[in-house]
Amino acid sequence: MTDQKPINPPFRAEHIGSLLRPQELIDARLDWQAGDIDAEELHELEDLAIRDVVRLQEDVGLEVITDGEFRRGTYFSHFFEKIGGLEFDRNAEQGWDYTNASGETVGAARVRIASRVNWTRPINDEDFTFIDELTSQTVKMTLPGPAVLHFFGGAGNISKVVYDNLDLFWDDIVEAYINELAALDDAGCEYVQLDETALAKFSDPKIQAALEARGDDWKKLLKLYAGVLNRVIAEKPANMRIGVHLCRGNKQSYWQAEGGYDLVADTLFNEVNADCYFLEYDTPRAGDFSPLKYLPKNKTAVLGLVSTKTPELETKDELKKRIEEASAFTDIDNLGLSPQCGFASDHHGNELTLDDQIAKLQLVVETAAEIWPSS
Repeated sequence: MTDQKPINPPFRAEHIGSLLRPQELIDARLDWQAGDIDAEELHELEDLAIRDVVRLQEDVGLEVITDGEFRRGTYFSHFFEKIGGLEFDRNAEQGWDYTNASGETVGAARVRIASRVNWTRPINDEDFTFIDELTSQTVKMTLPGPAVLHFFGGAGNISKVVYDNLDLFWDDIVEAYINELAALDDAGCEYVQLDETALAKFSDPKIQAALEARGDDWKKLLKLYAGVLNRVIAEKPANMRIGVHLCRGNKQSYWQAEGGYDLVADTLFNEVNADCYFLEYDTPRAGDFSPLKYLPKNKTAVLGLVSTKTPELETKDELKKRIEEASAFTDIDNLGLSPQCGFASDHHGNELTLDDQIAKLQLVVETAAEIWPSS
């Protein structure tokens, strides 16, 4: 681990974690899936690509560094597939398809849990160590949120042979996260982001109806998921900062849900004991800034005002105006700036170029420096 890193996250200029893979890495993962190269060859190519993407982040001026999630097929598969016997139907019809700007749709993943969730060894510690040795900046590790498996499957897709009592399922989930956070702490990690993508979707009537059709009440799930998050956060290492990222779906420039934070903001900000929140706010689909009135003074909301779904570059004036609008509901010192989501929630990535991505990250860094010059 590199000594004397600046540990004061969240930063005024943040990013959500995943970055566009170079084409050679996309091709290599497909070759590995086809059996044309082995895992060791893929890992070596990932190492090379991660070295480059760390330099990219440093070059644009970011103080927070990730590995771009380059070792993952999707933002959640890297972790969940190592702690349980899971079956993924990645284009299931569930009543909550993904949609793009042209109105085209693709199905969402359905997860079936066929064996006990069982954490047996550290999953991300070596990934952290590899990045940490490459940079003098703070390294952020991203994990899917603990409620993601349940949201994308529901109790009906959790084997009753394995879990005749759903409380046991949640106990296993919480234990897995506590163990993983402890392992990351042992490796020296002090900053973790949980991608709890379900919560922002509860405001969408389409999502509410689909949940009801499978026997779930979104209001009860909101309380349940918040409680599970808190069980994990309550056992985090003392020196670790935890951020919670929310979005409405991010799959190759498609999205899944619409609706503001109004229905979830009080629970999210005042019941979930996270240090900071990464909030999607790049389009009117996310609603207005009024839910920020619930944000306590000791927490930070990082506003995702820059879109990772489209190549069009926002302007500094636009971003400054939106930050000013948000500051009508919470102190500007409780805010930060970021893209609205990752650039590549799966290894194919969104419909942008590498140059588009660099321009957007530079815009975030430069705008944040002008809004908060002393930070």
